[in-house]
Amino acid sequence: MAGSEAEQKVVVHVRSTGNAPILKQDKFKISGRDKFLRVIEFLRRQLHQDTLFVYVNSSFSPSPDELVIDLYNNFAIDGKLVVNYALSAAWG
Repeated sequence: MAGSEAEQKVVVHVRSTGNAPILKQDKFKISGRDKFLRVIEFLRRQLHQDTLFVYVNSSFSPSPDELVIDLYNNFAIDGKLVVNYALSAAWG
């Protein structure tokens, strides 16, 4: 991985699924070097929920250890990593 690629900021677009509350801020930037766990922890804090189901592109739950830049490079849509969140299992 090129050094500048890992330092890249990734735009994450979060979308509520099912009965999960909608966040006022639905887009934010995160370092590509961060693990997906940072996204999960951010959502838990914003929603005040310990149990949360988080998916990329409404299809799969990445490992918390996945690097954000890897998910972005493989699954970004229109320059954003789309992350769906739910309070109960929604997909997969």
